[in-house]
Amino acid sequence: MPLLPSRFGQSRSYLLKGHLQTILPSVLRRLPPVTYRRERITTPDQDFLDLDWSQVGAGTLVVLSHGLEGDTHRPYMKGMVRAMNKAGWDALAWNFRSCSGEPNHLLRSYHMGAVEDLDLVVRHALATGNYQTIYLVGFSMGGNLTLNYLGQWTDKVPEQVARAAVFSVPCHMHSACLQLAKPANRIYMRRFLKSLHEKLKEKAQRFEVDLTDYERILTFEQFDDRYTAPMHGFESAHDYYERCSSVAHLHKIKVPTLLVNAQNDPFLSQECFPVDQALQNPDFYLEMPKEGGHVGFSEDFLKGLYYSERRAVEFLQGRG
Repeated sequence: MPLLPSRFGQSRSYLLKGHLQTILPSVLRRLPPVTYRRERITTPDQDFLDLDWSQVGAGTLVVLSHGLEGDTHRPYMKGMVRAMNKAGWDALAWNFRSCSGEPNHLLRSYHMGAVEDLDLVVRHALATGNYQTIYLVGFSMGGNLTLNYLGQWTDKVPEQVARAAVFSVPCHMHSACLQLAKPANRIYMRRFLKSLHEKLKEKAQRFEVDLTDYERILTFEQFDDRYTAPMHGFESAHDYYERCSSVAHLHKIKVPTLLVNAQNDPFLSQECFPVDQALQNPDFYLEMPKEGGHVGFSEDFLKGLYYSERRAVEFLQGRG
């Protein structure tokens, strides 16, 4: 019955609210430099992915997937890379299409169900011959992608993929979109839509992309219906959400996988806490700390201590 009690205690007094626990680590966290070695690989459809390696000479590799409009240089990514290296493992943080600082070649970009790109990264790493074991770590959108990979591609996942840990995952996409559309989350919605708009403007210079009245788009559902769905082969936003919400596939996961979603995460709806699936699948572990915010989980902000990093190492090492 992998429904785990959380060992994440009360946050410090300066991080009491879910919004603060979300924003402060994202905006104000400072880390020692992480030295990446960048590698570009070509996708089967002649696009590219930029991979950032941080290696310590290990035979175990952790593949990290970032969140929506993120990249490998976000504090939560660099913090996790450092934690993995400190645990004695190599780390491979990969950038989704259009997220590495350079526009991708094609009209299509990335989306919540693009598991073929994650699979390409994993198989590319294995092809080096350096790794006997692969672990997966994902945040938010990257967590949903990771869960989809393990749940939808169950029989295709290489046997070297041994464990996974994901954090702050909107695994029920439609209800999470409705949650983010609430007035209290307007600051996040505006930021995402502005960033996505900039990328669409660049694509409009090369492809037929209609940006008329973009300012009238106020929610993810409107954005996904107009852009994400048709650009990636879905009939509508509803079709996209139905096909790419990982919650529908958690029962099929066969690799020990931990999902940590904080109860005060402002991005997550009640449907994003899949208790029944955790009770039914012995390989799917759910942890629901009362605090943590969205991709926050700061144990001591001033000292740079983060529960997500400690917990990921523990679980990947097989320690519960």
